[in-house]
Amino acid sequence: MSMRNRLLVLMASITVLACVAGVAVWRAADRADRKNQVQAGGPAVRAGTVSLAAGGPRIVFRSMAWGPHRDELASVPASAPDGPRVASGVKCLRFYAAGGTGICLQAKRGAVNDSYDAVVLDSALRATRRVPLAGIPTRARVSPSGRMAAWTVFVGGDSYAGTDFSTRTSILDTRTGTLQSSLEDYAVTRDGHRVRAADINFWGVTFADDRHFYATLATGGHTYLVRGDVAARTVTTLRTNVECPSLSPDGTRIAFKKRVPGLPADAPWRLYVLDLATSREWPLAETRSVDDQAVWSDNATVVYSLPGDYGSDLYTAPADGTGAPRLLTLSALAPAWLP
Repeated sequence: MSMRNRLLVLMASITVLACVAGVAVWRAADRADRKNQVQAGGPAVRAGTVSLAAGGPRIVFRSMAWGPHRDELASVPASAPDGPRVASGVKCLRFYAAGGTGICLQAKRGAVNDSYDAVVLDSALRATRRVPLAGIPTRARVSPSGRMAAWTVFVGGDSYAGTDFSTRTSILDTRTGTLQSSLEDYAVTRDGHRVRAADINFWGVTFADDRHFYATLATGGHTYLVRGDVAARTVTTLRTNVECPSLSPDGTRIAFKKRVPGLPADAPWRLYVLDLATSREWPLAETRSVDDQAVWSDNATVVYSLPGDYGSDLYTAPADGTGAPRLLTLSALAPAWLP
């Protein structure tokens, strides 16, 4: 082939690649644009004021509904969970609130790479503290008083389903400003013996009060429910095969996801509840795999997310294992029940 023909082939190849790249960019832009357009049949959303202060039973969550308020914190009355939403303008990937304090894990979109922050919110959703994160946000919780906040990020891998992941869990005292950047600095006790291992991971904090919490510890291919002490910087294992614990409002039970043998590797979990006094556990009526840290809407009901048409939908199931799952609200994630 002559040099001229080779150049022609090269130029043609470059043109084809440029067209392919252009189509890919156009499709990505089109998808992004569609997410900004209100979809027929979706929840009604309007801009307004959202507060974390006591003001009547309501739910605040990340709205996943397509349209100009997608990913914003939104509020609905607890009595009308699938009713019209009031959107705040504050965007979060993960969120939780209690005692008038919110924790919002946010993304900052960059030209090349994204970065992430944990943002402490006051009752009016004003940012009072911002902490840079080392990875992708995945879990967030606040103690009942609103003083303590915790979050977990992925720093390697992006799913709990496999084994190739690493997490970092932090706890912040919003009153004093003290940040414990990693629970891996805590002393771990298992069966009365100190545990030291390079593969220790923590995730899924749930607070009992401003000093004590429960969380998941992983090491040696096993997961454990642990009880932690913020002041003593210690955790103690309680039982195995517990992930993403969530303490009931009365402090007597923990909802969690449990790996069940025989299920697919990418969908291995079922939701369970554990009675802390008796150590008895039982499955909930939900038979689908749930990769979420559930919340309690009250002492009788567990709420969790499952994939939906626009990202995520919220479902409920009775905490005693009876009944059947029920769709609570479409296009929502990371809810908090507020008084």
